[in-house]
Amino acid sequence: MATDKDYYDLLGVQKNASDEDIKKAYRKMAMKYHPDRNPGDKQAEERFKEINEAYEVLSDPEKRRMYDQFGHSVFNQGGFSGQEGMGGFSFDDIFGGTSFEDIFESFFGGGTSRRSGRYRTAPSRGSDIRADITLNLSDVLTDKTLKIKVRRNDVCDVCHGTGSRSGTKPQTCPRCGGRGTVRTTQGFFSISTTCPTCHGSGMVITDPCPACRGEGIYERDANITVKIPAGVDDGVRLRVPEEGDAGRFGGPRGDLYVLIRIRNDTNFERRGNDLYSKIKISYPRAVFGGQIEVESLDGIKKINIPPGVQSGYQIRLRNEGVPDMRTKIRGDLYYEVLIDVPRNLRPREKEILREYARSIGEII
Repeated sequence: MATDKDYYDLLGVQKNASDEDIKKAYRKMAMKYHPDRNPGDKQAEERFKEINEAYEVLSDPEKRRMYDQFGHSVFNQGGFSGQEGMGGFSFDDIFGGTSFEDIFESFFGGGTSRRSGRYRTAPSRGSDIRADITLNLSDVLTDKTLKIKVRRNDVCDVCHGTGSRSGTKPQTCPRCGGRGTVRTTQGFFSISTTCPTCHGSGMVITDPCPACRGEGIYERDANITVKIPAGVDDGVRLRVPEEGDAGRFGGPRGDLYVLIRIRNDTNFERRGNDLYSKIKISYPRAVFGGQIEVESLDGIKKINIPPGVQSGYQIRLRNEGVPDMRTKIRGDLYYEVLIDVPRNLRPREKEILREYARSIGEII
């Protein structure tokens, strides 16, 4: 035997443990110390051998009875050797070279991974792709339809997506017989894993298409029509269904996601659907008020300045902001009034202001 350690202690169970308890304990320890999960760890590898040896004895009613009665000596005297009793047991024998991660996923109900490659012929969905569009703030006032160029995978024009050379077709996988999975049983293990030859498709391409090298798709430019809704904001991501990469072997296309960027080349600040700006007026205009012209996204507008307006006063223009993406109702436009104080006055202008100052009792 490889070890004289107590088999029950190795598996972490009591001597009166049931067969099911031993099975569960072994499964837990095997998963923990398997060499695939502990690459290069000699101690883990040795522990893995010990727990396999322990399980080989304790899972067999006759061997367990002999072990309980005589201990390790019965095996050391030729009752059976560990190697023979294990029947040449190894995970490689059981799983046919399948990686431990695939075994782990299959054993505990996880999905089996399908690797890409020229042997994969099962339909698969294409990948999603992304494109960026930059708009001016004034562009978002109305719905727009744009043509954009993207680089994406399309179905091969030569093999029409089959991946096989013209005149040939995929063949049934000789290893799994077209099922896409292989099953191996030994001991309490009964594992169904993805076929390593066809990677789950059940078919293999024996003569790949030279244009796409058996992939069924290849990359090229495409012009896509994209509808941009009014009111779209910076950072919004629009989904264009089924305009992404073509799926392999008849699978559906992925989607195109368009990321919107808004270039603000105006004097307006956007807050939601409302716009904010500042206007400067002279001191006399602030005193006497009156009508002035201001810029908006729609062009020049006229607004009324009330007499005696103070700096910081806001003037609101309804429905002159940005449309809501869903309701299309426009927000409002707000102008903050700032009084422009002149810096360079002519002598006559200064004298007039001094006269005004003296009239209100202010000495300058």
